[in-house]
Amino acid sequence: MTYPFGAVVGMDDMRLALLLNAVSPAVGGVLVRGEKGTAKSTTVRALAAVLPPVAVVAGCRFACDPAAPDPACPDGPHDAGTPGHTRPARLVELPVGASEDRVVGSLDLERALTEGVKAFEPGLLAAAHRGVLYVDEVNLLHDHLVDLLLDAAALGTAYVEREGVSVRHAARFLLVGTMNPEEGELRPQLLDRFGLTVEVAAPRDPAERAEVVRRRFAFDADPAGFAAAWASEEAGLAARIADARARLPHVVLSDDALRQVTAVCAAFDVDGLRADLVTARAAMAHAAWCGRDAVTEDDVRVAARLALPHRRRRNPFDAPGLDEETLEQALSDGRPDDEPDPDDGGPSGGDPSGGAPPQDGPQDPSGVGGEHEPSSSDSAQGAPAAERAAVAPADPFRARHLEVPGIGAGAAGRRSRARSERGRVVGATRPDGRVTRLHLIGTVLAAAPHQVARGRTGPGLRIAREDLRQATLEGREGNLVLFVVDASGSMGSRARMAAVKGAVLSLLLDAYQRRDKVGLVTFRGSDAELTLPPTWSVEAAAARLRELPTGGRTPLAAGLLRAHETLRVERVRDPQRRPLLVVVTDGRATGSRGSTAVADAHAAASLLAADGTAAVVVDCETGPVRLGLAGTLGTALGAQTLRLEELAAESLAATVRTAREAA
Repeated sequence: MTYPFGAVVGMDDMRLALLLNAVSPAVGGVLVRGEKGTAKSTTVRALAAVLPPVAVVAGCRFACDPAAPDPACPDGPHDAGTPGHTRPARLVELPVGASEDRVVGSLDLERALTEGVKAFEPGLLAAAHRGVLYVDEVNLLHDHLVDLLLDAAALGTAYVEREGVSVRHAARFLLVGTMNPEEGELRPQLLDRFGLTVEVAAPRDPAERAEVVRRRFAFDADPAGFAAAWASEEAGLAARIADARARLPHVVLSDDALRQVTAVCAAFDVDGLRADLVTARAAMAHAAWCGRDAVTEDDVRVAARLALPHRRRRNPFDAPGLDEETLEQALSDGRPDDEPDPDDGGPSGGDPSGGAPPQDGPQDPSGVGGEHEPSSSDSAQGAPAAERAAVAPADPFRARHLEVPGIGAGAAGRRSRARSERGRVVGATRPDGRVTRLHLIGTVLAAAPHQVARGRTGPGLRIAREDLRQATLEGREGNLVLFVVDASGSMGSRARMAAVKGAVLSLLLDAYQRRDKVGLVTFRGSDAELTLPPTWSVEAAAARLRELPTGGRTPLAAGLLRAHETLRVERVRDPQRRPLLVVVTDGRATGSRGSTAVADAHAAASLLAADGTAAVVVDCETGPVRLGLAGTLGTALGAQTLRLEELAAESLAATVRTAREAA
């Protein structure tokens, strides 16, 4: 039994965003961002119980409406007026590890080839039609699956294409994704395609937290009794959603209201026009939810607070948010000249309902970001120079492409070559189990020598089970990029450290775009520390980097040993994800034994090399006289060594052009 939607304490923004999408699925879904343990999943799962029931054609696996069946339904055709029955709206959960076939459905290729039968097995999109599709940890879902979900949600149709056989079916659903930003962000182009987004956090008021615990205990002790106590509240919500759906087609978006929508979107400098469309649809849904027949300024304000925060980001490391002063100024600029300002005591837009319900007043998201711990715990004992305050990084640039040699089999990404479920066909193999990606030419070649023995006399090819071949695909994988950054006094001036931080920030941005997991080890003073354990949150790594102070000795060996231990643990946790070690240093080393410090560092480097760790050394040495210590370290690591200025893709392109011109 699910927890009642009406019994959720607080979460006003989240509940409102879900309800607006329940009224108008055209809004485009909801993305809920927040820390762990904030009842995100509980609230989403509770929504299905307050959605109006749906009438479906009896026996149809695609939930066709008896009053208006899909003419292209694979289980059809169904005539209008076909007998049906009413059932509750479904909530379908999509697991993070789901395959594409599980999401869209699959064809039985063996039967299609050997029997000539088009046998289609529906996927989760068909099951979610006219209900809710819920993706927990949507930021960990493969990008191509997120694309697929958003395309289906926008078009209302799912397509399955396999070797000349095509199936399509209706797939209209309310898409809800939840995520913890600490585990990594969605790419901006995917983030933009969610209609609304909300930030959630645990309440800080002790009384409110106590009420959460009190209700949860009551539900766990007697789920049925607790649900019965909230039954009238749930019925009221369901009735209000149904009334709002019926009212929505009659809601008027006047030219004045539309001008305010576009003024707000222009004020926040969003890309494209999707923001304008989503804000307008959300404003109309809010008007219908509040029982109004026309969109008011308050509807536009509420819609903008939900539709724009995730669209105003200018780079991946900017936290979502909305400036209230800018919003109010944009609403004022879009207001007709003869309309008084509501703050001056004039009318507020003609709200006939006398104001929105309490949960319809979302607060300005405060952003997540999280609290950042101090980036180093080194003591000043033995340090040859005083600790310097954190230096702001230089402007990031587009970094050159670095990758792990060989072919892996890790999670889908964009860095290194890998065997994957998506990519180009590089060969064919005999499958161990069911064929999911048929290699047609390989299958025909395997069957061709046996046609006479099988008694073939006509044009048709006789294919047996042992002839089937599975396509082998090569794509790209994401890696674990572990940064080992020298923050000691040997890194020199503030300008030099700013350049180093700017370079690492550029590599972090590259890791974000290539869907890598990242970690950060820093060393200075007397020891090294794992400043940020391997995580999906590139934003957290960037924040730790910005806060990193410098100064003290250079325990290079300790930094490499800490990296070795970190990678050892990660190999146990995620053996398929190959690591890429990026060591940012000038190669100098100091320690308690003075002259042996460099030898200790090279011994630690040899441990990493013995494990086969792919590595890159970024040489930060400057000045007219250079010792080349970073290059020697790179040799010990078996790594490529790049000068700091060679990290930029533009520098690489210039080098290639110079070489071509010289040739």
